[in-house]
Amino acid sequence: MGHAVVQKAQIPFGKSLEESQKLLNQTSAALAMMQSQPLDLSTIEDIAGILNSAVSGQLLSPSEICAVRRTLRAVNNVWKKLTEAAELDGDSLQRYSPLLELLKNCNFLTELEEKIGFCIDCKLLIILDRASEDLELIRAERKRNMENLDSLLKKVAAQIFQAGGIDKPLITKRRSRMCVGIKASHKYLLPDGIALNVSSSGATYFMEPKGAVEFNNMEVRLSNSEIAEETAILSLLTAEIAKSEREIKYLMDRVLEIDLAFARAGFAQWMDGVCPILSSQSHVSFDSSINIEGIKHPLLLGSSLRSLSAASSNSNPLKSDVENSEMTVGSLSKGISDFPVPIDIKVECETRVVVITGPNTGGKTASMKTLGLASLMSKAGLYLPAKNHPRLPWFDLILADIGDHQSLEQNLSTFSGHISRIVDILELVSRESLVLIDEIGSGTDPSEGVALATSILQYLRDRVGLAVVTTHYADLSCLKDKDTRFENAATEFSLETLRPTYRILWGSTGDSNALNIAKSIGFDRKIIQRAQKLVERLRPERQQHRKSELYQSLMEERRKLESQARTAASLHAEIMDLYREIEDEAKDLDRRAAHLKAKETQQVQQELNFAKVQIDTVVQDFENQLRDASADEINSLIKESESAIAAIVEAHRPDDDFSVSETNTSSFTPQFGEQVHVKSLGDKLATVVEVPGDDDTVLVQYGKMRVRVKKNNIRPIPNSKRKNAANPAPRLRKQQEDRQSGSAGSSNEEASYGPRVQTSKNSLDLRGMRVEEASHQLDIALACWESRSVLFVIHGMGTGVVKERVLEILRNHPRVAKYEQESPMNYGCTVAYIK
Repeated sequence: MGHAVVQKAQIPFGKSLEESQKLLNQTSAALAMMQSQPLDLSTIEDIAGILNSAVSGQLLSPSEICAVRRTLRAVNNVWKKLTEAAELDGDSLQRYSPLLELLKNCNFLTELEEKIGFCIDCKLLIILDRASEDLELIRAERKRNMENLDSLLKKVAAQIFQAGGIDKPLITKRRSRMCVGIKASHKYLLPDGIALNVSSSGATYFMEPKGAVEFNNMEVRLSNSEIAEETAILSLLTAEIAKSEREIKYLMDRVLEIDLAFARAGFAQWMDGVCPILSSQSHVSFDSSINIEGIKHPLLLGSSLRSLSAASSNSNPLKSDVENSEMTVGSLSKGISDFPVPIDIKVECETRVVVITGPNTGGKTASMKTLGLASLMSKAGLYLPAKNHPRLPWFDLILADIGDHQSLEQNLSTFSGHISRIVDILELVSRESLVLIDEIGSGTDPSEGVALATSILQYLRDRVGLAVVTTHYADLSCLKDKDTRFENAATEFSLETLRPTYRILWGSTGDSNALNIAKSIGFDRKIIQRAQKLVERLRPERQQHRKSELYQSLMEERRKLESQARTAASLHAEIMDLYREIEDEAKDLDRRAAHLKAKETQQVQQELNFAKVQIDTVVQDFENQLRDASADEINSLIKESESAIAAIVEAHRPDDDFSVSETNTSSFTPQFGEQVHVKSLGDKLATVVEVPGDDDTVLVQYGKMRVRVKKNNIRPIPNSKRKNAANPAPRLRKQQEDRQSGSAGSSNEEASYGPRVQTSKNSLDLRGMRVEEASHQLDIALACWESRSVLFVIHGMGTGVVKERVLEILRNHPRVAKYEQESPMNYGCTVAYIK
């Protein structure tokens, strides 16, 4: 049904903004359904002809009735699958609601479907005995009668065989009556028999014995009764179907809408489309704003996709369909990027007329057709082959005059055919219409054509939602200077390659470049040179040269801005990656703190258990020795046991300098560059990079991660270790002063390397490697690293063997301009500057 509707171009179009939005919602719901669990609609048959036959009074056959049953059951299964998919996830109910609403109030006629299944076996296409009591009685009686008849004929045939009347017993049917075969010479064996037929040779007669006459008569009567009863049952089912004809057709219409929604979803998936946003209209003015980025001509894209699909299928015909489809999808990214060229369509809200100028074969007409097709597709609920979120208004009519409408039969020239079509457009146009006119005012005298085109555009300006026209008349581009409701656009032309780029430059005016195009095609050079001289006479040379230079300057500036925008976008992407990496590490702090706390608690518990075992051993030894000791030895044993227990306690007692009282912690004020213990980091060492402020928070750096913590969440290094740990604050300040003093001389060199921002892309992690493996990895990275860039070599703290090897390689490598060793701001990492 859906295929027939599409072939006849009868797909639904939204007659209002709400209807078009409803179609788009249905497409989105079908696309979501396809991605989760595809819906099979292939079992639903077109039963419109069967319904018409039933209504007209024709008796339906069992196969036709079973077709109705299969379709009703398939539709019911569609409803069940939709509801099941919506119930699996609470959020899916809203997602699938556009499809559920189509079948929400439908009568699935389950009683009719069950009644057909009760009466007919749709696999064998026979009417079942249970269809009616009379049919069951008739078939039972017929069965008994046939058994009696068969028994009688077998007995007679055996007697004939024994008497030599036939070579072997023969029971057959002639003239719808059961009989036996007998030789012509032995007819006398059946004196009262009735001859029903004779063989072609005349040697064998087929005779009905006298005793079988009544049984055969009964068989004929019962067979006729069975046929009459089956006809009555089929008539009853046909009447039921005819009675439900309106409900069945309504149900099939709803299923057809679902089928079309899935077809639109499949089309969107095939061309990688996105859902358009239809701007709502106010009663005051029409919002003509259009913002479509990277849209491709749907018909050109379709032919490109089909060519790619055919090429991938023919490349290896022995592969399965699944492999071919995967190969097609994999090759689309390469093929789609080449053809067709995507364009941007951007129209401001107050614009009513857009004038597109530019060279022939530059894509003016194709761009205009793309806009018209995009408007029609959005009205029909179709996704657009564009990027991001295309936004465009809903147009009640799309009126177009594109192509040559000359006709010898109607006595129309190119100009008259063009004008007659515009007359029809002006009669139908409304304030919510889109008008597309190709080469407006062409086909006549240029001065009159410009005047007529200007008048038409000024007429449309006050009576149309949006009008887009193409022209080679430069005077039409000047209308923007007098009225802000006019806008200009131009197709880009490359003077280097003498070919159009097929891009649209909004807000610009373009030259026709007719002479350049003619030259690139291979036109006679002398004719081109003569034409250039004539152009210079008609147009002042200085003005032409100035305009060309200005245009080239603007295009060069545009290319620079686009390059800077791409660089900024790339840098922003790297910064966002770094931000997400740091954010993930910050989120993991709580889990790591809990893990470290549990680990430390386990270690303390193990030490307590071990100390308890040791003390219990000492006490047990003391008690054993006490039994055999004399009075003089008791004091000595007591002193030895006390000394052993004291040694055990002393061995498991924490260092006095390691613990810091709450009073000392609360009064402790960290200094810039000082190393402190951070409790929330598992009591790890971190460096203070910002002294406490008014909010009593301190910014510390642990590795490459910076964290702001409360002041009471840090504690100083114990006094016994503080002397051994060199205070990096003076060294840090000295490094900062050295960098500041040397910045004047090396500012240009530093700028060439870009900002020093460490990311996962410019880092080489050597932690956990042996010296030979780390050296090999570093040599490969230095050889392949991009010139004028920065490499962060992470060697870690450890024993320092890997670090010494890294510094030795960086010191002697020819590609390393300089390197900076680890600092309090970046422990365990050396920064190398690549030449």
